[in-house]
Amino acid sequence: MNSIVLIKQVPDTAQLSKTVDGLKLMEEGGPRIVNPWDEYALETAIQLKEAHGGKVTAITMGKPEATEALKTALAMGVDEAILLSDPAMKNGDSLTTARILAAAINKIGDYDLILGGRSAIDDNMAATAVQVAALLDVSQVSYVAELNVNPDANTLGAVRLLEGGREKVSGKLPSVVTVVKEINEPRYPSFIGIRKAAKAKIPTWGLADLGLDAGQVGEAGAQAKWLDISLPPVREAQVEIIEGTPEEAAKTLADRLVAEKVI
Repeated sequence: MNSIVLIKQVPDTAQLSKTVDGLKLMEEGGPRIVNPWDEYALETAIQLKEAHGGKVTAITMGKPEATEALKTALAMGVDEAILLSDPAMKNGDSLTTARILAAAINKIGDYDLILGGRSAIDDNMAATAVQVAALLDVSQVSYVAELNVNPDANTLGAVRLLEGGREKVSGKLPSVVTVVKEINEPRYPSFIGIRKAAKAKIPTWGLADLGLDAGQVGEAGAQAKWLDISLPPVREAQVEIIEGTPEEAAKTLADRLVAEKVI
């Protein structure tokens, strides 16, 4: 049972100060962590390995410092970790990210299940995993709260957590599955796992390794472009308090509105 887990390094929203510039969320430094939703995906993959054997590979796209997120995955019990990093990948959208992840998955080759969290807390788009499934031409199940896999029969059964209730679905492997927090409780990395992760050499794959060119990724390949939107100009306003009883104030206000031709 070989699983690939898609993880993302995100700002720690509990400690990070954020500002909004137009439509784009700008991150002003601060600590970074594994996307909390992805921890449930990691735990799911590790539990499947413990039940059925096989291995778990974690992959992420990002800057070199994203290796810290991969080390967290290794400390939890993941077998292998791969960083996807290249200057040309900068300023992409969910589609270019999915294109990079799909190329990496095809390079890894031997997989039964691709897992991810329901969304990333920095953009909350929940689009990348769906696009990965489409690019790989495999089925996709989202918002999974319960998961049962039969590697011998290449089948899976899942319970999806929806707003109106729970939905039971079944499908074939390989498949892309995104999970919600109800599926399990992520384990804490063990001391031995932390020491092992600290010594691990994490390979980095760039565009040449993935068989992609610069026009397919990053800003050049993005379909969604960030808009440069500025705030409207500040308008000066004056406030006048009308004194008197309610009846007097109402008459004065009505006379003023008539004089200003508002009514």
